Amino acid sequence: MWQNSTSSNLLKKLENNFNIKGLTENQVIEARKKYGQNSLDFRKDSGFIYVVKNIFKEPMVILLLVTSSIYFITGNIGDGIFLALAIVLVSAISFYQDSRSRNALDKLKVYTQPNCKVIRDGAVKEIKSHNLVVGDCMMVEEGHTIPADGTVIHSNDFSVNESILTGESFSVYKNQTEGNNTIFMGTMIASGLAIATVTHIGNDTKLGKIGKSLEEVADEQTPLELQINNFVKKMVVAGVFIFIIVWVINYFKSYNVLESLLRALTLAMSILPEEIPVAFTTFMAMGAWRLMKMGVVVKQMKTVETLGSATIICTDKTGTITENKMSLVRLYSAKSQKISSLDEDLTSDVKELIRIAMWASEPIPFDPMEKELHDHYKNVFGDDERPIYKMYHEYPLGGQPPMMTHIFQDASGHRIIAAKGAPEAILEVCGLSDNFRGEIEKAIHSLAANGYRILGVAQSTYEGDKFPKKQQNFHFKFMGLVAFYDPPKLNIIKVLKDFNTAGIKIKIITGDNAVTTKAIAKQIGLSDFERSISGDDLMKLADSEFKSKVSHYQIFTRMFPDAKLKIVDALKASGEVVAMVGDGVNDGPALKTAHIGIAMGNKGTEIAKDAASLILVDDDLSKMVDAVAMGRKIYANLKKAIQYIISIHIPIILTVFMPLVLGWIYPNILSPVHIILLELIMGPTCSIVYENEPIEKFTMQKKPRPLTSVFFNWKELTTSVIQGIVITFGVLSVYQIAVSEGYNEATTRTMVFIVLMSANVFLTFVNRSFYYSVLTTLKYKNNLVPLVIGTTVLITVLLLFVAPLNQFFQFEILKPNPILISIAIGFISVIWYELVKYVKRKRKDVLID
Repeated sequence: MWQNSTSSNLLKKLENNFNIKGLTENQVIEARKKYGQNSLDFRKDSGFIYVVKNIFKEPMVILLLVTSSIYFITGNIGDGIFLALAIVLVSAISFYQDSRSRNALDKLKVYTQPNCKVIRDGAVKEIKSHNLVVGDCMMVEEGHTIPADGTVIHSNDFSVNESILTGESFSVYKNQTEGNNTIFMGTMIASGLAIATVTHIGNDTKLGKIGKSLEEVADEQTPLELQINNFVKKMVVAGVFIFIIVWVINYFKSYNVLESLLRALTLAMSILPEEIPVAFTTFMAMGAWRLMKMGVVVKQMKTVETLGSATIICTDKTGTITENKMSLVRLYSAKSQKISSLDEDLTSDVKELIRIAMWASEPIPFDPMEKELHDHYKNVFGDDERPIYKMYHEYPLGGQPPMMTHIFQDASGHRIIAAKGAPEAILEVCGLSDNFRGEIEKAIHSLAANGYRILGVAQSTYEGDKFPKKQQNFHFKFMGLVAFYDPPKLNIIKVLKDFNTAGIKIKIITGDNAVTTKAIAKQIGLSDFERSISGDDLMKLADSEFKSKVSHYQIFTRMFPDAKLKIVDALKASGEVVAMVGDGVNDGPALKTAHIGIAMGNKGTEIAKDAASLILVDDDLSKMVDAVAMGRKIYANLKKAIQYIISIHIPIILTVFMPLVLGWIYPNILSPVHIILLELIMGPTCSIVYENEPIEKFTMQKKPRPLTSVFFNWKELTTSVIQGIVITFGVLSVYQIAVSEGYNEATTRTMVFIVLMSANVFLTFVNRSFYYSVLTTLKYKNNLVPLVIGTTVLITVLLLFVAPLNQFFQFEILKPNPILISIAIGFISVIWYELVKYVKRKRKDVLID
């Protein structure tokens, strides 16, 4: 119901927001000081405390603490201090990486904060919902989530789904009536519009008071996260097993418990791949942040790893493929049985068609087509009837295909009963002769063939107040058709081509009719545009036939929520990775079910945004091409980072293990201080350099990665293991060369260290691509490569030639010849893989990762 008012000033009230002035800016400031911001804040660990707790759960930090303590106990104060400083440095790096990830996620939270409308100083303003204050007059409408508790002061066919609080899924109608005028934060608006005074915000709302339960909800790990964690756990188990062996061997050689424990801890440190979980978290968070900067807001981290696997995108037509401008372009009058253009002089029957179509719309329109009808009514008619009538009864949009009916009445009791909806729905309720219906259907086909969106319009009369339960039970008179044109977006042809190149299929799922949809599909160059199937026809099929039809058709028309949901489920059952684009209330179930739910940032309802895992800020489908590319790039770069970690860890492990087990002359060539030094130098490479790598050529020409595929197949893992073993062979060869030349332990250690460092630098370059040559990857734009590599080389030079550092780490200042031999062997132990890449390119095997 509209708010009661006299017929003489209703229009003025409409223009002045029903004479509601709302708060002034000074009142808003005072209310915010008194009541705070409208946000749900529960007790949680601060970022610093959270990070500190997690740092001391890290196995590497525990090992460093134990090792440092042993050094202090045995009198090696210098080594003990170094490892203590290493703990601080490792913690600082962890804190930096965690804060980097948290900052990225915090920015995402701010970006996904929904907007809401308020009346302040007599004007409607759009603000972020957390800026609402007690006393604000908020405007809420269909498809949105209520941002605060409030009391309704004006409503129009307003109903709310309060299942989040009550568990009941049916809608509850609300109006200004005492006892039925309270609305609550977090509940969904099922229909209509309302203005409400905010009574409670944030933790003081009903939702806020029960929000403590949100703290107990644990984050579910993604499949990729589980795979990586399982891999790390296996490495830890292997590390424990080898640790025990090394401890036992050392003990029976020296019979010194602490000394043998120290040697075993050295190996344990070399085995722990603590960089892998850090790299995963960093890549996902930074990927989400980069997507946000591109205009794609990721609400769930798992979406980042799923993006590169998308095989099908199910998209709406209106506002996604088209501009959503909805210009009224043609009118078909039942009286003249003629299609008219708005450029012509409008006859009285065409004007009446516009009038009835307007009355069939919402009194305060928010749908583009209804806004267009209101604007044209105002332009056509000098005497505006809208102030004279008030809403008396309403039948909301319903049925398959859908229609809606509005009943208005003036002070003298005169009524206007107007309906509009899908032409098929309107024709069904008008009782037309076959001949007349045939003429109308010809007009519908003619209009639809041009890609126009068509609505049927009808009117009725009714005495008394006992209205039919269903709007279809009125005796309607067919008035005509109104046709809107929503042109395709300028970039949509290129977008579809890009998806096709990336191996991603497009399916249009729309509520519009088949002829209109086919016309638009033809204009945008969609293949197989002539074939389509309706929601009703689909739902009649058996499950096996349903799945087959869904796989083979690209265009689905006259769709409704159940049919959309069933299509998504059928595609998933066929092994497809489904991205679903939606913006309406009815898209919620399908968005939630799809692997990637995509909502529109501008025209999307809050319900759609809430159900989706990803939001396109500017409603631009081309951003999905960028998002898929980003998803593929993140996945590929994370693989490079972890393959680098595996390859470089193997020589460190074996350099500690082999001389001891084989009883070589210098069994403990590397001590804990050397291992932690290597970890600190090499660690940033994987999570900083590789995260910043650009997307490789042909990445968007590959087929989507199957979602069920394991992160590492045996071929990739074998590549990393072989790289690591060859580097190990180079390190141990230098060890033997040094011994054969009669060099002492310090010189041998220095040469071994140089091989490890040079191999690390060359591996960073070689593993930037497992297909293209290092000469090609040198041209990749990544400003962090020279920074990180330059820092690594500088540190190595300082360690080798600055006497205090040289002595502390038990190195020797070498002559040029041993240095060059060590660098050359480090180079050869890595560069051989360029031959493998050369063979791949000769085979033109572009799709090999």
